Amino acid sequence: MSRFIEVPARMLPPETLNALLEAFVTRQGYDTTDTTGEGMHGWVAELKKQLERNELIIAHDLELEMTEVMTLAQWRSFGRDIADDEEEGDI
Repeated sequence: MSRFIEVPARMLPPETLNALLEAFVTRQGYDTTDTTGEGMHGWVAELKKQLERNELIIAHDLELEMTEVMTLAQWRSFGRDIADDEEEGDI
C-alpha cells in the first residue's frame, strides 16, 4: 500500500479546503497585502482554479496523518526525496 494518496478537492469540506490553501499561500510566501484588495481571498480563489486545472494536488500522508497542497513540481521532488530516504533506510 502506498504511503501517500491524492485527495480530490471536491471531497473536502469548504472550510478545510480554504484552510489548506491559506496554509499553502503562507508557506509559499505569497504577498497577501496586494493592492487589489483581494489579499488572501484572492490567492485562495486563484489556487482553487489551479486545482481545477490539475496544476496543484492535495496529498495526504497516511503514516504522518498530514495533508498538504503541492505544486506538481513539489510533488515530483517530494516523491524522489521519499524514495531516496526509503533506499537509505531512513523511513
